[in-house]
Amino acid sequence: MTSLSLSFSTLVKNKDCLQKLTVFCNALHTQGFRSLRARLWKRDFGAMSPGVGHVLGQQPGAKQFAATMCTSSASGQDMTNWLLSVYNDTKRQTEDLIPAISRNSVNPDTIFANNEMSLGDIEIYGFDYDYTLAFYSSHLHTLIFNIARDILITEHRYPEGLREYEYIPNFAVRGLHYDVQKALLMKIDAFHYIQLGTVYRGLHPVPEQEVIAMYEGCHVPLENMSDFYGKSSHGHTMKQFMDIFSLPEMTLLSCVNDFFMRHNIDYEPVHLYKDVKEAIGDVHIKGILYRAVEADIEKYICYGEQSQAVLKKLFEHGKKMFLITNSPFDFVDRGMNYIVGKDWRDLFDIVIVQADKPGFFNDRRKPFRRVTDKGVLLWDRIHRLEKGQIYKQGNLYEFLRLTGWRGSKVLYFGDHIYSDLADLTLKHGWRTGAIIPELRKEIKIMNTEQYVHMMTWLQALTGLIEDMQVHRDTASQAVVQEWIKERETMRPKTSSTLSSGASSGRTTTPLTSRGGSLASLTSTWRLSAACSTTTSSTPSSLAVPRCSTSRPSGPNRGRPGPGTPLHGPTGPKPAPSRAGEGQS
Repeated sequence: MTSLSLSFSTLVKNKDCLQKLTVFCNALHTQGFRSLRARLWKRDFGAMSPGVGHVLGQQPGAKQFAATMCTSSASGQDMTNWLLSVYNDTKRQTEDLIPAISRNSVNPDTIFANNEMSLGDIEIYGFDYDYTLAFYSSHLHTLIFNIARDILITEHRYPEGLREYEYIPNFAVRGLHYDVQKALLMKIDAFHYIQLGTVYRGLHPVPEQEVIAMYEGCHVPLENMSDFYGKSSHGHTMKQFMDIFSLPEMTLLSCVNDFFMRHNIDYEPVHLYKDVKEAIGDVHIKGILYRAVEADIEKYICYGEQSQAVLKKLFEHGKKMFLITNSPFDFVDRGMNYIVGKDWRDLFDIVIVQADKPGFFNDRRKPFRRVTDKGVLLWDRIHRLEKGQIYKQGNLYEFLRLTGWRGSKVLYFGDHIYSDLADLTLKHGWRTGAIIPELRKEIKIMNTEQYVHMMTWLQALTGLIEDMQVHRDTASQAVVQEWIKERETMRPKTSSTLSSGASSGRTTTPLTSRGGSLASLTSTWRLSAACSTTTSSTPSSLAVPRCSTSRPSGPNRGRPGPGTPLHGPTGPKPAPSRAGEGQS
């Protein structure tokens, strides 16, 4: 999250979060489960990254018995009884280990390291503003939805009946794709396969067989996908929504589609997509959103105690800091006054507003322009970027030339993996931290006993299937097929348990799969933790809990390897189902 919006299965693959499953292995050795170890393959739950690991390493007795069963003329009933015995023993012993696994829960405020680095080597810290330094309350998405809906009605002459629809907070998640021509919202995994059960037309799921018929399978060709930044152009029909601000847009698209279908109104999906996109754009471009937030800042912006603490701490330790945001200066100034204080500009060496990211990182043509406190644009050529001044637009290449801030001594934090982090990591070698608020809630769900129980048994059952499918006799195959049916029944339940549909399931979206390679840090908003640990393996994406005002706890100053968690210091109404939720 769909998106560094990492699901439980993704975290298992990264081996970061599931120390708890390593405990499963250790418990088998220390607690003396003789009956299980005498009869089963021992599954190493700490080695699930290749798939599921391999079930509970065979003991000599079990190997001998299995070999006998395979080579002798054992009856089908004997094989069935043996397999059922193995199944029952595995299930019983798995359930006995749930408490031990649950005790090793993952800290939701953990910072995950995707790439080893030492914060002692970082000299310059850069920040985005929206959803990085400033976190917004749930009221903001409702505001965006309502304004854009009214623009559709008043300026684009859409039906008045649309006013019946209200924002649905949990309907969509980041990372989903929208088929512009078919008006379908869906999850597509990192291998371009549509995840059945996640496809929505309007506010309702589309049957799997209908999806398969429409797309002649589940694979979406590369030429139909949106480009690297999630933009749809050159005939691309799949638009990916990567920004947190895009949640109201997805919901509005689905609501308008729902209205047209319920009232049997014939409409062109492409026109609808463009109109909604334009309406959402007007909310930002015309300044409607900015004025509304500034008028009631306490309602829309969460007080940023952590942001204030980390900025002042970095300043006191002599670190250089800069801010690059797409938001206008008046809006940023009002928010930073509220979050940090009126002296916030004293903390930053460079402030750049209306930067037009991601173009800022690629387009060399736009020069910097100085802006006065009153918003007046000056025409003088910029020969250096000075502290205390405000600059507009510009480009990264000119920024690098004027500052000399290059390479791995720079750590930049942002919430958009592509627009904020991709080019900085791939082209310029900066360290990056991705702020992924969605991750925190998912980790909390992962820590529940219900979810641990479900996932542990799912992994154990998969191990049984993998090991016992070698028995090709009819009786054995019948038992294994029953296990496969049980597993397929369980998988959607694990997906629907997670709060973020776009990152649920057994495969990842491009959002989650790209995150580890494009960011050095990942966390659930413990920015103070990420910036105050002296030496640590830090991930290129940082996930931060939204609206968190509590101070982080003391730093873990060890040097874990890449992929290990770092614990930083403290200092219409909602629908019953979500788009992108279901088996994946």
